[in-house]
Amino acid sequence: MEKAGQILDGTAFEEKIIASYKSLNKVGAVSDINIFIVENKNSEQSLIFTVKKYPMMKIRASFPNEDGIIYISSLEYLAGSTHGWNEYTLDLIGTGILDLENSILDIEEIETVQISKGKIHRYDTRITGNDALTALRNRRDRILALVDWINLTNIPAAQNLNDFEKYWKPVLFPEILKKKNKPEGWEQAGDIYQKAESIKWNISYTERVFSEELWPVRNSGTMLRDWEEALSWIYLEYEWENIIALFCGKTIFENIK
Repeated sequence: MEKAGQILDGTAFEEKIIASYKSLNKVGAVSDINIFIVENKNSEQSLIFTVKKYPMMKIRASFPNEDGIIYISSLEYLAGSTHGWNEYTLDLIGTGILDLENSILDIEEIETVQISKGKIHRYDTRITGNDALTALRNRRDRILALVDWINLTNIPAAQNLNDFEKYWKPVLFPEILKKKNKPEGWEQAGDIYQKAESIKWNISYTERVFSEELWPVRNSGTMLRDWEEALSWIYLEYEWENIIALFCGKTIFENIK
């Protein structure tokens, strides 16, 4: 799906890799950072950072200036589902030092700003321009609200996307699961239901479990649609503090190409 999206959008052919590096902090770990120097068709060079654990994203930065200073500019997200895919650029602010001679990367901080562009492909519909930008920003607001609620609960940290989905799907959407997979006691006598998106939602369960700002999102089926169409995005926001911690600070790397 990712390759198909890149081919359709033309992004697969816009840049070539000049050099590649890999972090040495934890060799072989899924948290390894890959650093690529890339060049576009105008011969302009920039940096791309990727992490094996988060294949849905890459972080872009400027090529180091004469003092080795780099400026973090954006997170580029692309991931698909059976329904299509979401693609967006989230503007970032951050600075760091990339010392290619001594193989040291030292990033001071990274802060998120706002989604500045994106595209949505949903079934046979392709959404671009301001319509896509509005839809993606609204979806991110909903995802951030959901993640804020998730982070208030006392659960073990998810190790990967599969762990995250396995734990949270029954909590968020017991109505769509087989009886054996539903949380114990989720349904009580006198519960009130409301039908939306062809599903009867237990709005009493919603009010018992979720924060009030999430009630209309879950009861309308919008939360389920976000989950089905953008699960990796939800996981990315859930893991954001870990991602920042991974990037910020000193990283030693080696040339691999």
